[in-house]
Amino acid sequence: MRHLLPKPVERVALKVAYRLRKHWRQIARPQLHAITVIIRDPAGRVLFIRHSYGPANWTLPSGGIARKEAPEDAARREMHEELGVSLGEMTAVDTFEETVSGAPQTAHVFTAAIEDEPQPDGREVIAAQFFALDQLPDPLSVLTRRRLDAYLRMAG
Repeated sequence: MRHLLPKPVERVALKVAYRLRKHWRQIARPQLHAITVIIRDPAGRVLFIRHSYGPANWTLPSGGIARKEAPEDAARREMHEELGVSLGEMTAVDTFEETVSGAPQTAHVFTAAIEDEPQPDGREVIAAQFFALDQLPDPLSVLTRRRLDAYLRMAG
């Protein structure tokens, strides 16, 4: 069913789905599994995105892990679907146990370099831009800052 709707209609549907999902998570508290990828360009800048739904924060590319899907496979799939990029070698940064919208979440964070230019899908992701680590965009969410801090500790 994906991509049957025009992009503007799908963006509205995603906003509604985001709100419903947030409320459902607060009530049901399902165990969530997610990935985040800290994508670097050849200049060492980090890719940030903005979603068509939720807060207007810049965030790192991320997504959910399907049942029986390995975190690495989910990372590759999500980056291809949302940004049209293929990830080369990935390095694990950290794994976080956290709470998102009242539900427990295990988040696997990776880093990878790309050479191709991201192409946001225009549905879920409406903007993608590389930023130098000393010129990060604002605002950033708490979870995004936490993941960046782990990456910076790992990178030394």
